[in-house]
Amino acid sequence: MTTADDVRDPSLPGRLLAVERDALLPLLRSRPDADFALPTAACPGWTVRDVLAHCSAALNRVVESRFEKGVFSPESNDRDIADRADWTNARVLDELERGMTEAGEVIAGRADGAWDGIAFGEWVHAGDVRDSLGEPGAYTGAGRPYALSLLARVTRDRGRLRLQADLDDVDDPLHLGVPSGTRTPARFIGDSPTLVRLYTGRAVDGASYELTGAAVEELNLYG
Repeated sequence: MTTADDVRDPSLPGRLLAVERDALLPLLRSRPDADFALPTAACPGWTVRDVLAHCSAALNRVVESRFEKGVFSPESNDRDIADRADWTNARVLDELERGMTEAGEVIAGRADGAWDGIAFGEWVHAGDVRDSLGEPGAYTGAGRPYALSLLARVTRDRGRLRLQADLDDVDDPLHLGVPSGTRTPARFIGDSPTLVRLYTGRAVDGASYELTGAAVEELNLYG
């Protein structure tokens, strides 16, 4: 039987990208150039600028349908960043804005939803940048409802373990992953930024939460 949760909303990635664009780009354009050289704890070895260059390159690959062999590998990501080494910060932000504006429609056109996770990943990287800049709203904000829906979708598509998240800052439980038929679903109690951090391998910084029925390592989508 097909449930509402199983039906893909093709507009969801584009809505998430648009909301994040409208919040993030004005913030970044107000920051001094020195802030772009700050290190990012979530992406060791990368600066804020490196993360933004990676994000803008990834989205514009989607817009232009450029997916050569090995794309999005660590080596490919490093090349994308190096290709933008002589760009001004403003040019990187212009490319990022274009990607966040135009990629949603292209992602929506993939009926299998194969690129939906790219939009979620871009939103997570926006949280990484906010974290590095000491700005509030990392892994939350106006895009949170769309991001959580995409997280649930991605975990189902990838056959991850079933987990019920009872979130302090969301009214209804969030169901992630798929039932195994043999294993009792895991349960998370805490706030949504902590849940996102766990699923993306980010540090939880001593946040208060409960996780039963699964190890932290089992949640990480990128581990």
